Amino acid sequence: MADLQTNIRYIKGIGEARAKSLEKLDIHTLQDLISYFPRGYEDRTLTRPIRELVLGEHACVRAMIAHEPTSHRISGGRTIVKARAVDDSGSLELVFFNQEYRKNNLHRGETYIFYGKVEGDLLRRQMINPILEPEGRQQLTGRIMPLYPLTAGISQLILSRAVRQGLDACRDLLQDVLPDEVRQQHDLCFSNFAYENIHFPSSPEALEIARRRLVFEELFLLTCGLQQLRSRRRDVTGPLCQSADLEPFFRALPFSLTGAQQRALEDCRADMCSGRPMNRLCQGDVGSGKTMVAAGCIWFAAQSGWQSALMAPTEILAQQHYETLAPLFDRFSLRCALLTGSTRAKERREILTGLASGEIHLCIGTHALLTEDVQYHKLGLVITDEQHRFGVNQRASLSAKAENPHMLVLSATPIPRTLALIIYGDLDVSIIDELPPGRQKVDTFAVGERYRQRIQAFIRKQVREGHQVFIVCPLVGEEDTIPDERKAVTAYARQLQEQVFPDLRISLLHGKMKPREKESVMSAFAAGESDILVSTTVIEVGVDVPNANTMVVENAERFGLSQLHQLRGRVGRGSAKSYCILLSEGGSEETRQRLRVLTQTNDGFKISEEDLRLRGPGDFFGQRQHGLPATKIADLSCDMRLLDEAQTAARQLLQQDPQLSAPEHSALQARIRQLFDLHADTLN
Repeated sequence: MADLQTNIRYIKGIGEARAKSLEKLDIHTLQDLISYFPRGYEDRTLTRPIRELVLGEHACVRAMIAHEPTSHRISGGRTIVKARAVDDSGSLELVFFNQEYRKNNLHRGETYIFYGKVEGDLLRRQMINPILEPEGRQQLTGRIMPLYPLTAGISQLILSRAVRQGLDACRDLLQDVLPDEVRQQHDLCFSNFAYENIHFPSSPEALEIARRRLVFEELFLLTCGLQQLRSRRRDVTGPLCQSADLEPFFRALPFSLTGAQQRALEDCRADMCSGRPMNRLCQGDVGSGKTMVAAGCIWFAAQSGWQSALMAPTEILAQQHYETLAPLFDRFSLRCALLTGSTRAKERREILTGLASGEIHLCIGTHALLTEDVQYHKLGLVITDEQHRFGVNQRASLSAKAENPHMLVLSATPIPRTLALIIYGDLDVSIIDELPPGRQKVDTFAVGERYRQRIQAFIRKQVREGHQVFIVCPLVGEEDTIPDERKAVTAYARQLQEQVFPDLRISLLHGKMKPREKESVMSAFAAGESDILVSTTVIEVGVDVPNANTMVVENAERFGLSQLHQLRGRVGRGSAKSYCILLSEGGSEETRQRLRVLTQTNDGFKISEEDLRLRGPGDFFGQRQHGLPATKIADLSCDMRLLDEAQTAARQLLQQDPQLSAPEHSALQARIRQLFDLHADTLN
């Protein structure tokens, strides 16, 4: 008998070939299939007389074929089939491109239901390639139809039928993981009803009831799992630090820390003296001084004899951290080492010896820090930079080098507090919400295509004055067409070099390059070996190039505000006046309103709140980089009240049964373990 983890190829009506196509959508099991929720719906329940059809709108029509369809060929070898349908109120022209079979399966005198966009004019209404079926069948019309995100080779009809097969196969398998008291207290429907009506709603009301149940369940499970992670941390002993004063560290710095930096450091100090492992996110805008908070923690750990490890996502960032921190710790006679994939064998052996003996107090590096031969004498603090480039499992690999070390995560992605509850629910959060004195404000402009020549002249002027420029292009296409990215950005860079800036040095960076190639291009740009770097968003988290003072973003309307703010953070790092120019083809008022936000504020937290309001959480949840389960149905820009309700319910349940060990909670605990697959061992 099937269970929810059954591979979809064994589900009746799906088979091997279709299963392969569905795997492109990350649908592998029966559970994945029924949890692949629609992105929207079309109401095809109401039919309208032809006379009442509104031009430009989608509608359903019940009409009879008035004469035999005609077919003929048009340019390019394509075919066109035409037919006329009538009802008591008028006639409707039907046009089908490349659907020659329609000539034989539409029969004069038979009545069909047609669904499509109404075109033409008031005298001669028309539908092009409408969806249709014989009257009474009600597979494609006469109901609320789900609309799913698709990929090549999968149509709405194929996916809808696969989901139908899946729901039929698991009718008796769906356990209601929500405890009865929670379901009743919050007026939620049963699981079977929810899954049936989220995919095939019997009415708009049934759809809303189903959605509410599934959103609540998702947020409830997420909260329970995160609460268990937190309580697990509270139950173990962390590296104990003596309650030393931070004043000697502050005095040794060549500048004063901001109030926000000092507060964040104080949070960390309290954690590290608590006897439990710190697990803290230090979140602050680009340039807010998170590295100095990390430095304070490293110094503080060293006062109690603990070593520290700092992991950065790229070699060039690791190098920058080393160049910043090594001279600082020299003042305290603390020894630093840099360990990356490029470290030579002899030097690597010396570093490994120094770490094992405890002579090296801080090791800065990339994923090289995770290899098996890297062993520490007394590792007490693990810091990861740019959290969204590391999953939870990578953090766990590094912290496994010691027994429950303190963890500090640095992130330059400002996230609204509401969202941070979910993304970083297993971490305590410190926010650095002020910039150090002297940090450059970046002047930002949102302009249209007609400004292009002025922008090109401006770029030339900046280069002439000795500065460097970033030009960022968006990814072109959906995930299944991403190979086009390389072609598009390469062609654009060539066009700039040959036609616009033949006298300037242009370099190219894109996501399809090997890591070593990317490092090489960025290092060369940082060293001033090119004037303009044409790049995709791989420079969003990147190197500090103080000499780069201008950022131009092509097709800015395709980016979220938070991502644009991250890109803008690449400039304004030196003493020169800095600029960010957002070039946009989109002329809608909504586009202009979104981009205007960036021209009005440099505050990443304000921008992220606005992004959440305008676009929903897609920008933050676009990739599962944080390593926690992604939400499949909850929309945190709309479901905040339900989030609050679900969190309250989860807290109440865990107060009564912290381990969810009661027999009636076994299905709930099993589902949480499955969701947090990366943490399965930590939820025992």
